[in-house]
Amino acid sequence: MMATKGEICWTSAFDLAELVRQKKLSPIEIVKRFLECIDRINPKINAYVTVCAEQALTDAAAAEQAVVQGEALGPLHGVPFCVKDVTFTRGVRTTMGSKLRENFVPSEDAVLVARLKKAGGIMIGKTNTPEFATIPYTENALFGVTRNPWNMDRAVGGSSGGAAAAVAAGLCPLATGNDAGGSIRIPASCCGVVGIKPQYGRVPSYPIFHQWESINHEGPITRTVRDAALMLDIMAGPHWGDRFSLPKHKSFLNALEGDIAGLKAGWSPDLGYAKVGEEVKRHSEDAIRKFSDLGLQVEEAAPEIGKQEQTYLTIINAELAAMMSLFGPIEQIRNHLEPQLAERIEQAQTITTDDYLKAGFARRELSARVGEFFTRYDLLLTPTIGVTAWPIGLPGRIVDEVDGEMVSSRDWLLTYPFNLSGHPAVTVPIGFSSEGLPVGLQIVGPASNEATVLRVAAAYEAAYPWADKTPSI
Repeated sequence: MMATKGEICWTSAFDLAELVRQKKLSPIEIVKRFLECIDRINPKINAYVTVCAEQALTDAAAAEQAVVQGEALGPLHGVPFCVKDVTFTRGVRTTMGSKLRENFVPSEDAVLVARLKKAGGIMIGKTNTPEFATIPYTENALFGVTRNPWNMDRAVGGSSGGAAAAVAAGLCPLATGNDAGGSIRIPASCCGVVGIKPQYGRVPSYPIFHQWESINHEGPITRTVRDAALMLDIMAGPHWGDRFSLPKHKSFLNALEGDIAGLKAGWSPDLGYAKVGEEVKRHSEDAIRKFSDLGLQVEEAAPEIGKQEQTYLTIINAELAAMMSLFGPIEQIRNHLEPQLAERIEQAQTITTDDYLKAGFARRELSARVGEFFTRYDLLLTPTIGVTAWPIGLPGRIVDEVDGEMVSSRDWLLTYPFNLSGHPAVTVPIGFSSEGLPVGLQIVGPASNEATVLRVAAAYEAAYPWADKTPSI
């Protein structure tokens, strides 16, 4: 079916590619329409920090010529995608939201960007991120704050906040993100879209940038589960530049088909440590009942997570401080950094080698406990985060209370334990709060089993679709 001009920006990547193959829609028309939407809406929400309009139109013309000449077309032929502004893009500046990288222009694409382009995708721009992707809130001194398409007085989370906002606002069907503690899943939950943190190493990270090497995951943010699976199929696979990259996988797109009846899932409302608001809890419990109606066997159960905040902070802050030292001593670079980031680096100076190694021991023990849980269960279901999108301008810029109860900086996050363990996890939209803000549910799977995670997510989406719900921005 032909997509009208007004529908193009809300059409899935999968369907856009099919319309291009059928010669029902031109890559040039697709790119022009998205650029029009960006021109109109991006000034309101600040999702994009760099728009590659000229290059995107040149690439679209080449894609159109390939269609006319009957050339073999890739699975994303003529479909726009956007890239988080921490990921290397050849010839396009990659600031990482920092004055220290304000004029940095990479000479090569990241592997995942090159693979999306090879599949026929057209890079349309770079999306906003906090400085060096360090906090779950998207704002920096270079570009300012990104606003939530569902309510522009609310945050988008982070650190892939610009990516999630762009997808939610219809400014791109596919966005890249990365996740070292929830940076894909937090903003996807806040913005009502799909975000998957694949198994650690599933998507290679190269060229090398020494930040959170032991804990970071690359992954997609999309409006539909099918688009996430399609995008992950393209991005994933081994690469010589990443020693942790995993072997070739079976198609995640093909894995979406099939019944979920008989699968056994544990459900945890809080993982034993998290503060979860009543509205989020109510929507999550409703989603659990719906999963049961779909044939999923669900019982309340969870691995022994324990409170892992100190383990997590020791690892990420030690690795962050080591990376930042490459720019010079903190005394020399402090004035170029956000005060919150500078403070974290200074605090990390007190972390000893013994502290870091013992945090690694605790991490291995946690991963084993999560692994043992998955010998008894096929899945784990939890809220993604304990809140909906919070007001812009909070002290410290992130959540400090849940339903009136004060919380620490990560008590409301149910995401970071699975960065420590490396297991795949996806967030999917499950409803809206009384204030009209999206709520997300996290689906975690056994090691290297993104296929089951995505299949269960797709079954829920088919029964309770969300992609037809769009913000009135």
